[in-house]
Amino acid sequence: MRTPEDVFEDFCQRRKAILRALTTDVQKFYAEADPERENLCLYGNSDGSWEVDLPAEEVPPELPEPALGINFARDGMEMKDWLALCAVHSDAWLTGVSFYNAARLNAEGRQRLFELINELPTTYEIVSGRVPREPAKNVGSNNRKRPMAGPGPRGAPQTKQSKPQRQMSGRHRSDDEDDDPEFDDEDEDAVGGGDQYADGEGDPCPNCGRVYRTGEFWIACDFCDTCLFETDGLTGALIRVKGLLTAATAVLT
Repeated sequence: MRTPEDVFEDFCQRRKAILRALTTDVQKFYAEADPERENLCLYGNSDGSWEVDLPAEEVPPELPEPALGINFARDGMEMKDWLALCAVHSDAWLTGVSFYNAARLNAEGRQRLFELINELPTTYEIVSGRVPREPAKNVGSNNRKRPMAGPGPRGAPQTKQSKPQRQMSGRHRSDDEDDDPEFDDEDEDAVGGGDQYADGEGDPCPNCGRVYRTGEFWIACDFCDTCLFETDGLTGALIRVKGLLTAATAVLT
């Protein structure tokens, strides 16, 4: 096996076989794992079939061997717990076989193989009900190649678009707009912003929120026609004094 994808394909077939034995064919598997027989192992074959059989006679074996003697614990445990135990040992065996087959891969290839395997739920997670059971056609996932993020429909790079800025008219905002927090957030800059009010430190209109440039004289708001004498607090008082002094100076001159 020359590539991580080749090893992963073998892993998927063996995993599919183990899952079939522990779910779809569970009654047949339970019957074949007879405690009266000798030490038995659950094998998942690379062709997608499974079998309960004695361990290999040759030493060392051609492939890593699965857990030995799974049949002895069958009658001493609840069936669901016994199946979960078989699934845990099968997960360890599947991983061992995969990395045995990956002996010729380099570090990057082994990392890729691990990522492919880790994208799938373990047999224990499926048998124990921690994740939903996979449909039969999807057991041994086909997600061997990750989709790459592509450009837009016509190959143009996608750019983040800024929010459209609504223009304010001279009339008052409706009650719905006053109560809409999204409107306040998006249009705060549109009301008081702009290049000519870029300092953001001026006097705000108490009604619509438009910010006038620092030092700029104004008596009534250009947008909502609110008179500055309707303002309250220190800012309003300073504006009124400033406006009166300017008006008096204009009359005297």
